[in-house]
Amino acid sequence: MNWAFLQDLLSGVNKYSTAFGRIWLSVIFVFRVLIFVVAAERVWSDDQGHFDCNTRQPGCTNICYDYFFPISQIRLWALQLIFITCPSFMVVLHVSYREQRERKYRAKHGDNTRLYENPGQKHGGLWWTYLMSLLIKTTFEITFLYVLHYIYDSFRLPRKVQCNVSPCPNLVDCYIARPTEKTIFTYFMVGASVVCVVLNICEIFYLISSRIVTLKQRGNRIMHVHVFSYSNGAISPPGGIKGMLHYHVNFVKSSENIAVIPDFDYFVPARCVY
Repeated sequence: MNWAFLQDLLSGVNKYSTAFGRIWLSVIFVFRVLIFVVAAERVWSDDQGHFDCNTRQPGCTNICYDYFFPISQIRLWALQLIFITCPSFMVVLHVSYREQRERKYRAKHGDNTRLYENPGQKHGGLWWTYLMSLLIKTTFEITFLYVLHYIYDSFRLPRKVQCNVSPCPNLVDCYIARPTEKTIFTYFMVGASVVCVVLNICEIFYLISSRIVTLKQRGNRIMHVHVFSYSNGAISPPGGIKGMLHYHVNFVKSSENIAVIPDFDYFVPARCVY
């Protein structure tokens, strides 16, 4: 199987990823795809042909192999790699959608205008898309680990299995080719998968914590300023009584403008639009 197309597609995801996301991509390509293509495929290349049973009953060997290996580990890992990398394309598609909107907006309002400060910046809907892709990838990783453990009853391949499934005449012994080597590769792939799960969880917490910090910083930029101006005849409050004029100013520190609403009786918040 040619995995070059997957590398070309995921290379575009790298520039929109966080530090944890870049490490995750490195683990995927170096410790999973590369090991899968270079070594693992050759180990499982003719697995059924080297599965021997101590009987010549027609069909017994094939039935026993299908009973103990309903899906080959190498094909299960291929499906796993495809399923865990596809959610990352959600981010690329969302960024492409933003860039298309940006081009249409500039074509309509001029090149000096801007709809997004940075289409690849993770805020708003793109932040939720990125978070959703992480949750989906983590779910797929855990699901495939559970399936692998459930089908093979552990991650260790035995040297000998016993089978009494029809059409085998009795209890027959079957021997797996290169069980130690396959067990080592299985542990390695499972370990790499666990590392990817940990990285995804760390990135989820990083995104959420960064979002909370950003919201707190934005809240700190909202300031309540009380300006007291003593009347000197220039300004009169309602009712014609000269006295103290009480302003309540609620403004957001912004590069655009500051909205100020004076109120003689109550505090009236005025908020700038980002």
